[in-house]
Amino acid sequence: ATAGPRSFSAAEVRALCAQGACLVSCHRRLYDLSGFVRLHPGGEQLLRRRAGTDVSAALDGPPHRHSANARRWLEQYYVGEIEPGDEQVPPRDPTGTGLSETVDEKEVVAAAQTPEQTDLCYRTVEVEKDLVDWQKPLLWQVGYLGEKYDEWVHQPVDRPIRLFHSDFLEFLSKTAWYVVFMVWTPVVLYLSWVSYTSLAQGNTRLFSSFTTEYSIPVHKYYFPFIFLLGMILWSLLEYLIHRFVFHMKPPASNYYLITLHFLLHGQHHKSPFDSSRLVFPPVPASLVIGFFYGVLRLLLPEVLGLSVFVGGLCGYVIYDMMHYYLHYGSPKKGTYLYGLKAYHVKHHFEHQKSGFGISTRFWDYPFRTLIPEETFKKED
Repeated sequence: ATAGPRSFSAAEVRALCAQGACLVSCHRRLYDLSGFVRLHPGGEQLLRRRAGTDVSAALDGPPHRHSANARRWLEQYYVGEIEPGDEQVPPRDPTGTGLSETVDEKEVVAAAQTPEQTDLCYRTVEVEKDLVDWQKPLLWQVGYLGEKYDEWVHQPVDRPIRLFHSDFLEFLSKTAWYVVFMVWTPVVLYLSWVSYTSLAQGNTRLFSSFTTEYSIPVHKYYFPFIFLLGMILWSLLEYLIHRFVFHMKPPASNYYLITLHFLLHGQHHKSPFDSSRLVFPPVPASLVIGFFYGVLRLLLPEVLGLSVFVGGLCGYVIYDMMHYYLHYGSPKKGTYLYGLKAYHVKHHFEHQKSGFGISTRFWDYPFRTLIPEETFKKED
């Protein structure tokens, strides 16, 4: 059984950190971030270096001023208080372990032998104070929140969500990241081969439905460029869907639109690190993908439409894989994905009305929804 929040001595904190825990304090409040270090947008090593230290100054930046949601998120890992007189921050260890003081071996042994005293108590959400009953499926509850829904759904929690009463529907609403790759990659490869071989027959011409004299032949060598065009069109579609569908603000009086919003995207913002709901389930994805294929068939010659479609489908697979990685990956600092991860986390925790690009920030520029860079005034 886990003990409730209690007082921790500096010796106990050092011992727990020596065992691999990542405990930090904010003034006298102590937090265990061991389960969060891999998810932190600044990287695991950044938090590991701060193990056993006071992070109150770091929360205000630079380089990053943490939002109200980030501070609320931190409270989920509250475990107790630092004993009076032990609040001072120990000096950093240049090796990156967070503490430079030698940890007494007796402290480590004592911490290991008294689990009833050192077990850490997580509080992921204050169930008794929340607006919904977390013991029941949430999908049919959120519509009753009305005007409170928008604020509630954008206050993220580190807690899995159950949507449906039915175990079967609940199963269909969850998808492991690799399922998307396994289901759609063979489809992309097969349709790419069909498109290329069909173009190689030399029968495809652009504008042939309007004129034969001025129609343009589409050679097989054009396939990579048509494929790339499909990927670019997907990136635009990704932005538009995310901004105008997933981030629509349902009327407070409309129970059904609130429920639909929560099903489509709200549940992801409420629980952004629920690993089973970071990619689109194949069954509903098939319906959406089939719709866009039908649209392309109506607008373009069959083979040309298929070539654009398969490029877009590849773009979708890359998007879903990247979205999962931006939540659960630990990209190296300074890389493109590192910046993109920080950008996407800002969208979740602070800038929900901007930063709609996921696999790329490109479309945020022309649509003027780019998340602004943080600036800090220099101290005198």
